[in-house]
Amino acid sequence: MTPESHSPTGTDPGLAPPPGCPAHGRGPGGLRRLYGPEAEDLSSLYEQLRDEHGPVAPVLLHDDVPMWLVLGHAENLHMVRTPSQFCRDSRLWTPLLDGMVKPDHPLMPHIAWQPIASHVEGDEHLRLRGAVNGAISTIDPRGIRRHINRSTQRLVNRFCEEGTADLVSQFAEHLPMAVMCEILGMPDEYNDRIVQAARDMLRGTETAIASNAYIMDALGRLTARRRAQPEEDFTSYLITHPARLTDDEVREHLRLVLIAAYEATANLTANVLRMVLTDPRFRAQLSGGQMTVPEAVEQSLWNEPPFSTIFAYFAKQDTELGGQRIRRGDGLLFGIAPGNIDPRVRPDLSANMQGNRSHLAFGGGPHECPGQDIGRAIADTGVDALLMRLPDVELECDEDELTWTESMSSRHLVELPVRFAPKPPQDVKLKPGHTQLPPPREAWRIGTRRPEQAPVARTAPQPVVTPPQPPAPTPGPARRRGTWRWLLRWWRGR
Repeated sequence: MTPESHSPTGTDPGLAPPPGCPAHGRGPGGLRRLYGPEAEDLSSLYEQLRDEHGPVAPVLLHDDVPMWLVLGHAENLHMVRTPSQFCRDSRLWTPLLDGMVKPDHPLMPHIAWQPIASHVEGDEHLRLRGAVNGAISTIDPRGIRRHINRSTQRLVNRFCEEGTADLVSQFAEHLPMAVMCEILGMPDEYNDRIVQAARDMLRGTETAIASNAYIMDALGRLTARRRAQPEEDFTSYLITHPARLTDDEVREHLRLVLIAAYEATANLTANVLRMVLTDPRFRAQLSGGQMTVPEAVEQSLWNEPPFSTIFAYFAKQDTELGGQRIRRGDGLLFGIAPGNIDPRVRPDLSANMQGNRSHLAFGGGPHECPGQDIGRAIADTGVDALLMRLPDVELECDEDELTWTESMSSRHLVELPVRFAPKPPQDVKLKPGHTQLPPPREAWRIGTRRPEQAPVARTAPQPVVTPPQPPAPTPGPARRRGTWRWLLRWWRGR
């Protein structure tokens, strides 16, 4: 008996469409690729897939590995909120079991199973997720915002005197890493090299595996230090949590937290800055007080989510999703970007989404992002602090000259050149509350202090001249006082 095909469409992946066919130039089985020249404009590709297949479409990953892409908003939510049918355990993935996915696959750092909360289920998920949530709960929101503000001031100090800057490479790509290194307890590891390694890992390039090794080496050294001597940081609380994570589990969770938070927040920060600088509606609303920076952040999470797709969910059983037959072992991409613009939930993409947090940017269900509030804080506090330092900042090129690098996982703004009036650097070492206080005012005075007056020269006392008093009035006929007037005069002591 011929074994059943595991291709998402049920066709033989080795059959290519004949020359002249409209599908010529696609992958095996006529499926569209999410990589290579055919996927240079993923936004348009998503809409073509939606028109051809509906809310769930068959696609191909690198090396023509078959996968489902979930395009619908409701279908994505159903997938992430139904752990009885879909999970994050790639050990169920049929192409991996059949040897189609090689160890050096560019997406292996994202797909390979790891002992982390986002890849396990049941009691093990509760144990690992509980440790992560417990460590996150120890982070002081006010303290984090102070770190974000100080890191923002340090970064702005590097270019504030020049009057020009690239807010992507000089700000958005550095701020999240500086803050996350502080949170994890390794501020000395923050440098340009670790920023570049984090960016490279998520691009799926040929050097992605080497960049991953660099990150893991830094996290391994951090784990060893904190295991020997815990301090007041996220890593120490993760190690000392009652869940008793092993060193491998600690390192993998640190990697997950660091990379996910970095990439998401770097993209989010850049997107919010671009929105403020290029869309006159948002700049006018921010300046007029009608929209806060956090509200601009939420709008950006709808229009340009930090992650376009998430790798990946896997079917635990034969099921149906979006009109497609999903077989046990099939892989499905969590389609955040296409789901956020599903015409069934957003028929008018120009409509304002203020106050609406039903976007897919932070996932949902058991694996919803536990650090989303930290990401929001980095973006809105950092952008707000930068705009306070550079209130006259404006884009130095036309909006249509901006470019992006795009992959399946994210869409990253290449640069955001701006100009502004040069500003002097600020002292970032001065802690809040340690500034010199002004001298106290007199107890009776309200408002600003009166300027000091020159002392008046003392002179000899002059004789007092008493002016003549007018003659006393002639008493007239006495009038009878009323009782009330008498009582009033008595009260006044007269």
